[in-house]
Amino acid sequence: MSGIAIGGLIFCGLMSLLVLRVPIGIAMFTAGATGYFYLTDGQALPLLNFLKNLAYARLSNYDIVVIPLFLLMGQFATHGGLSAALFRFVEAFMGHFKGGIAMAAIGACAGFGAICGSSLATAATMGQVALPQLRRFGYSGALSTGALAAGGTLGIMIPPSVPLVIYAILTQESIGKLFMAAVLPGLIATAGYMLVVKIIVTLRPQAGPAGPRVPWAERLNATLHVAPVLLVFLVVIVGIYGGWANPTEAAAIGAAACGVLAVVSGGMRGRGVVDSILGTAQATAMIYLVLLGADMLNTALALSQMPVELAAWVQASALSPMVVMVAILVIYIFLGCVMDSLAMILLTIPIFYPVVMGLDFYGLTSTDKSVWFGILALMVVEIGLVHPPVGMNVFIINRLAKDVPLVETFKGVVPFLLSDFMRIALLLAFPSISLVLVHTFKA
Repeated sequence: MSGIAIGGLIFCGLMSLLVLRVPIGIAMFTAGATGYFYLTDGQALPLLNFLKNLAYARLSNYDIVVIPLFLLMGQFATHGGLSAALFRFVEAFMGHFKGGIAMAAIGACAGFGAICGSSLATAATMGQVALPQLRRFGYSGALSTGALAAGGTLGIMIPPSVPLVIYAILTQESIGKLFMAAVLPGLIATAGYMLVVKIIVTLRPQAGPAGPRVPWAERLNATLHVAPVLLVFLVVIVGIYGGWANPTEAAAIGAAACGVLAVVSGGMRGRGVVDSILGTAQATAMIYLVLLGADMLNTALALSQMPVELAAWVQASALSPMVVMVAILVIYIFLGCVMDSLAMILLTIPIFYPVVMGLDFYGLTSTDKSVWFGILALMVVEIGLVHPPVGMNVFIINRLAKDVPLVETFKGVVPFLLSDFMRIALLLAFPSISLVLVHTFKA
């Protein structure tokens, strides 16, 4: 039996477990262990020898310490009320336009994503902050919830981003380069979502009425309150890419700074600190379990030679590299129907990465190709957070907006999905969008 056939059977087993609602980490581990057992002729000893080193080999990796640190930074920002300061800042400058409060919510999501790294946390936190204002000024349910669900995806698009850290670990790519490459696509995503709001309120003015104009004194006050948050983002990103701090050190500095800001601002007390630590521990345990499951699965796939055979088959097929890339992105969109973003990255990168690296795209170097593919994969994974039937961001926002039917929320995100597809097409055609900052600030 060929490696591709064996890999296909392993995937079928994995999908069957997911249909039975087995947690993704356990499902990946079970499918991988079963495949490994089969590929070693049913011998238990090789599997046991591999398992005894699996957890240590993965969790002793210094690079993955950055994950709980970025999560802790987001927890401090959530429990410390920093999200409210970000929303007030953007609302002070944009709230008096038609649709301005929805635009402010999107802008605040981008700002919160710069200190959080989690899409679900961004959606949940900004939903609690922005929904009352959107309701107060009579915004339609579809626009309110659609804008917040889409805006929440900026939590993983704007660096620091946990999925990008995972991608960097899997591909041995520079975390700093990936973060820098995500900045422009993240800003384009933010601008695209705001443009969608502008188009909606132009066609249906009643969907997003204008709020009151804020005096300049209040705008200045809002700016002063949000300046430390923006400083944290600059310290983390500049620290990593400037070379004076590695990603783990920069994440530790960012987490400590967010903790201090949260306490000083009066938004977090002892209970908030405990909740932040517990929330970080729970999220970290979930991610690490998925990492171990992915390691087991990917080892079985590597033993089957599926990635190598698939890459060789694609190269011999004479298919256009762009056709292959589009096919990969379409697969990501379908996987988004049944998987979360982290599972998709862990499951697919070991398979798709060798295929992409074996093809020529615009004469890009291997490093540029690796960074470009990482940003493309992140953007398509991001779509899975808002498109049906899973759309975790949609469910989170809809749970907060109890008076808005779920169908209405899904209708509300459709225009934002169109913006996402246009942005992906733009980045496919012009890889330099994600690479220009990497080359400009090359150390």
